[in-house]
Amino acid sequence: MRELRGREVYFAWFLHRISGLAIVLFLLLHVVDTSLVGLGPGTYDTFVSIYRFPPFRVLEVALVAAVLYHGLNGLRVIAVDFVENTNEIQRQLWWVVWLVFVVLFLPAAFLMLRPVVLAGVAP
Repeated sequence: MRELRGREVYFAWFLHRISGLAIVLFLLLHVVDTSLVGLGPGTYDTFVSIYRFPPFRVLEVALVAAVLYHGLNGLRVIAVDFVENTNEIQRQLWWVVWLVFVVLFLPAAFLMLRPVVLAGVAP
């Protein structure tokens, strides 16, 4: 197996781009669904009703993950750019990003997915 040590900066860069792309795609979808209001409330309500299905709830959680990672990693990039001597600790900063991500994301994901899980358990 190839050594992965030292590639954290590459993975941070790659995931930052992927999460940014996911956010832009969501914003595009959001603009489209919001513009449907012009076609009438019924059209808008019909389109937006698909967001209530469980797969879309999972996609919402993925969107939260993308926004959270993108924001936290963006703070890491700002720190590296503007704080002296942070270039030497980029690896550690990346792991801090993941630690904070997990601490913030897991409770949010639990709260967001709880209605989906409970709907499947309800009698």
